[in-house]
Amino acid sequence: MDTFFSFVDRRAPVLADATCAQAAARFTAEPDALVLAVVDGGEPVGLVSREVVLSQTDPARPLSAIMDRNPAIAQAWMTPWSFRDHLRATRPAALNHGFIIVEDGRYLGVGTPETLLTAQRARARVAQDPAAVLIQRIGAEVLRHLDGVADFTGRLSRQNLSSDALACVRAITETSEDLTSLMRRAVDLYDADLGVLTFHPHPVQLQTVMDTVDARWKQRAAASGLTLLTAFDGDPEDVADIDEARLLQVFDALIFRALSETRRGAIEATLKVRPTADGLILEGRVRDAGSETSPERLARIFEPVETGEARGEGLSVSLGMALASRITSAAGGVIRAESNTGAGLTIVFEVIASQSQSAAAEAGSATEGRAHAAHILIVDDNATNRMVAEALCEMFDCTSEQAVDGVEALDAVQARRFDLILMDIKMPRMDGVAATRAIRALPGAVSRTPIIALTANADPDDVRGYLEAGMNDVVEKPIKAERMLVALQAALDAAEDQSAAA
Repeated sequence: MDTFFSFVDRRAPVLADATCAQAAARFTAEPDALVLAVVDGGEPVGLVSREVVLSQTDPARPLSAIMDRNPAIAQAWMTPWSFRDHLRATRPAALNHGFIIVEDGRYLGVGTPETLLTAQRARARVAQDPAAVLIQRIGAEVLRHLDGVADFTGRLSRQNLSSDALACVRAITETSEDLTSLMRRAVDLYDADLGVLTFHPHPVQLQTVMDTVDARWKQRAAASGLTLLTAFDGDPEDVADIDEARLLQVFDALIFRALSETRRGAIEATLKVRPTADGLILEGRVRDAGSETSPERLARIFEPVETGEARGEGLSVSLGMALASRITSAAGGVIRAESNTGAGLTIVFEVIASQSQSAAAEAGSATEGRAHAAHILIVDDNATNRMVAEALCEMFDCTSEQAVDGVEALDAVQARRFDLILMDIKMPRMDGVAATRAIRALPGAVSRTPIIALTANADPDDVRGYLEAGMNDVVEKPIKAERMLVALQAALDAAEDQSAAA
């Protein structure tokens, strides 16, 4: 796991009552030291650099008089690249200085820009490792097939089955959902540790986030004999530019853990929104009524694999908690666990989001409007993928037709009118990029048909190539319904505006 545990410089600190002469002696004895942490009672209170200390002319001057009292602080469980991105967004000047690494608030070591560069080089080597590429492809393929299983069981459950057959379908569905959740968390955690976890911010009405949380978990909590209490504390009209799916992933992980730990009573999940000069502060809380947690376990609650006290779903819980911390960190936020008075834990996370100027989060909640009567062409050589896309189109009240490759797609768009095309990338005979270029070269209005790429290959360079080929947007596989709706709505609205202007 490429966190700061792997890259920290565990250099001894200097005490808060030290003098400049004592710090200068340390730098002289340790020529490779660029910065030293200043601690008081084991907790960091400042940072001093070699240049500043050795330039002092008064050796008796207290070190506290020249130290940086507000140094950048990294949590040991953070990845260096997520910390770097956080500094770029919040304190870009701090990238030129050192920083302090802490574990549970206690001093662990120091880091410098060279630390971040070393970590970046290590990550680049891993990202190019054939084994890493293979793991990512296997994960995406397994998830694709699991999505297909979910679609098939959903269709079966709507058939006129006997009670025994229906019970079997439900059992398969639950097992598939649990495996999908475990696999998706593992894949996303792996991507997060490689620094390639993607975010797709869009306008979201924040109160609807808690409505979704309530709908997802209340019945499951009741089935366990528990009560789920959800609350939204903020302006009901607050709209922020966030990746709603990632925010829900954090809540899902925290509530899943709370359910696994709590035997009776209530679980509370809240989202508090406060305006600030930088946007909106989103503070999420999940409080459980579980048993008392030892300090040792509390200190490792965000590690991907907990040792000890593991139950059947312990791995999924641990992966979820680790992913929640990575998502929060990658979004420039913080997350912490607090012991409740008596028993149980409260997990708190905070992120700052840009306030959207949109009057409502139409992309996140509306299924009516322009997308309602759209006729969509689904182009994919895989039958399961086509079936999943077809089911999503039906969910959004759209009609659809199918093509198995770019050649069939090209014939279809010249024979019939489509409002939008969902285009796979890798296909025989003619791939998605070639098909898009061919459609854009056709005469008349058909050349302006919105095209959305459906692909598991969605790193920045790939996306740039798809857009340059003429595609309007990219939706990653396995397809998430929320992301698909946003892309459909945006592409169809843009096409309508273009037609109106013409």
